[in-house]
Amino acid sequence: MTVATPPVAPGRTTEAAAVDGAEPAPLAPFHIESVRVDTGELDVLMTHAGELTVTRSRIERRLTELNALIDFSAEGVRRGDGRSAGSAGPDTGTRPAQLHELLLTLRTGIAEDSARLATITGELENGIHLMRLLPLSNVFRLFPRLVHDLGQEQRKEVELVIEGGDTAADKRILEEIKDPLMHMLRNAVDHGIESPQVRQAAGKPRGGTVRIKASQTASSVVIEVSDDGRGLDEVAIANAAAKRGFVEAEALATMNSEQLQSLIFSPGMSTAAFVTDVSGRGVGMGVVSANVARLRGSIRLQSTLGQGTTITIELPITVATVRVLIVAVNGHPYALPAECVQMVKMVDRSEIFMVEERDAILHRNQPVSVARLADLLELPTTGNSSTRNTPTALPFVLVGVGGESFGLFVDELLNEQEVVLKAHSALLERVRNVAGATILDTGEICMVLNFRDLLASMRSGAAPVGPTEVEAPAVNRKLILLAEDTITTRTQETRILEGAGYEVVATSDGLAAWNQLAMRKFDAVVTDINMPRLDGLGLTEKIRREPKYAELPIILVTSLASEEDQRRGLEAGANAYLIKSAFDQQTLLDCLERLL
Repeated sequence: MTVATPPVAPGRTTEAAAVDGAEPAPLAPFHIESVRVDTGELDVLMTHAGELTVTRSRIERRLTELNALIDFSAEGVRRGDGRSAGSAGPDTGTRPAQLHELLLTLRTGIAEDSARLATITGELENGIHLMRLLPLSNVFRLFPRLVHDLGQEQRKEVELVIEGGDTAADKRILEEIKDPLMHMLRNAVDHGIESPQVRQAAGKPRGGTVRIKASQTASSVVIEVSDDGRGLDEVAIANAAAKRGFVEAEALATMNSEQLQSLIFSPGMSTAAFVTDVSGRGVGMGVVSANVARLRGSIRLQSTLGQGTTITIELPITVATVRVLIVAVNGHPYALPAECVQMVKMVDRSEIFMVEERDAILHRNQPVSVARLADLLELPTTGNSSTRNTPTALPFVLVGVGGESFGLFVDELLNEQEVVLKAHSALLERVRNVAGATILDTGEICMVLNFRDLLASMRSGAAPVGPTEVEAPAVNRKLILLAEDTITTRTQETRILEGAGYEVVATSDGLAAWNQLAMRKFDAVVTDINMPRLDGLGLTEKIRREPKYAELPIILVTSLASEEDQRRGLEAGANAYLIKSAFDQQTLLDCLERLL
């Protein structure tokens, strides 16, 4: 399936457009409300339901037999059959034998019923899973319009090629993979595909190709999004990472090409020099990586400068069940997704040593950071909280996430089993370190842990927060200068900024804002463009002419949405350009956080 987008004059901005680290305006959740089911599959499920009814009746009969057995045993107690050996009695020796025979018969019947029930429930589960599998074309059909509109907006010739739309995946995967794929397609069109003139100068066809391809293995679904555009600029990525403090310069110098390119998945990462309402805020690819991780999938990237980029996502076919390793911490069970568990063993305290003020052990002659799972989960201490002082060997789980390994010490290794992952309620939609919950065969509720969150907790090294923690002293709030002539907009933006913890000085035009700058030291300026006395562009130019304000962040929030207006804002010296028609308070806050 291909969709060509010829170059046309720029029109309206695509409503949900977002590129290179951008997060689009919130969209309505993508839900598949109905599925088509073959009548043959319904017949099979109906047959299984009938067999369940029969098995339920058999179990009820076993209960009747058990009650009769209890009555038989009670009668023997009343008649004295339980008296000591050697005592006389007409039924001595016969009733215990009868009781033994009845118990054997009951055990055999229960074993048969249990095996039959396991078979039926397994087949029923498989049937329901198959019914939940839907073709990816349900999602892919949404993308041609997106690519078409972006191509028009960017004045680029783009052809979208869709392959493997008949590949099937779980309904939940289809619902949750849509937004990550939209992010990737936007990046491909906006920052991957070059303009027709640039492509011709590089000896390429005028039109670029963006390809989305799906395929399936025995246990997973693979989705590739590729383009034949400019590829990733590793120098720009390294400079952006160093500027934002993600990686030390010494570490950057030792990174290979794959490691450098993977930095684009870091939260807050962007190589864009200019922020608009849809570009350069550094949240897009980090969100993509987080969403894929939530689906228990993996993401990898391959790019060649001047030739293009391919991003590959691998997901399980179904996310309804997950194989987990059950461990005990402080007397409670916790589930660790088995696909990330590399090794389980006992580690003696003598093997633990310090590396950069962190506990570590050697694995394949390489140090691996380790921690107590109880500490990462901020659970109350029940004994000696230091792994280094533990007198005996500890159960140890080695985990691999995103190419990085770390170790967890637990109290006990319990079991490995397949569990049904229960969806979060709205109240627990995003609890740190927790991916979901399940009910074990013992009836206990067990939390399924999120390894990426645990790795982040280990890196942060944050101390556990106790219930009696003393409130931290107040810190100085960042001071924002706001210039907006419309009182309703000025009030709204003031409330947004103050609600996020900023101190705000609001003015009604650019001249008043300029006068305020001489009176106080501000951390950032947020200004409209169309204002009396001194407009936003004039204010920006005036600020930039003063050397002492050279590093002062300036954000333009305006109704002027054309490319020419945005260019003028950039030339005036603004750091960001947000359009009111697509205004979202989180956009403004994310932008400020990045610039500050």
